[in-house]
Amino acid sequence: MKRILTATVAALLAATTGLALASSAGAAECPSGNFCVRQEADFGGQRANWSGDDGWWESWISDTDSSWANHGISGPGIKDHVRVYENAWQGGGMTICLGPGQEVGYSGAANDRGDSHIWATGC
Repeated sequence: MKRILTATVAALLAATTGLALASSAGAAECPSGNFCVRQEADFGGQRANWSGDDGWWESWISDTDSSWANHGISGPGIKDHVRVYENAWQGGGMTICLGPGQEVGYSGAANDRGDSHIWATGC
């Protein structure tokens, strides 16, 4: 009986360790306090990151954004949501908005459309 219990516990530990590794593999690498954008879906390709607003993204990331992560700091009265816009200086429509801690590996509606962003108190 003791051998069966030990084998069961070992199998459960192996299974949950594998699940933990699998779920963290898709997590975005993004410094604390930053909004990060990657050129490829599922946080692949080159990364751009900002701790503040940017009214005109650099040419290499502009209109090539495919995944997004908001690792901003949250608290009372802090602008902790990120709004991404399709034109420079927050012009045009908003393509995506991320709440605190939110990561989006891909969005067909927002893919390859971002040109600027602002930090806001909500979406």
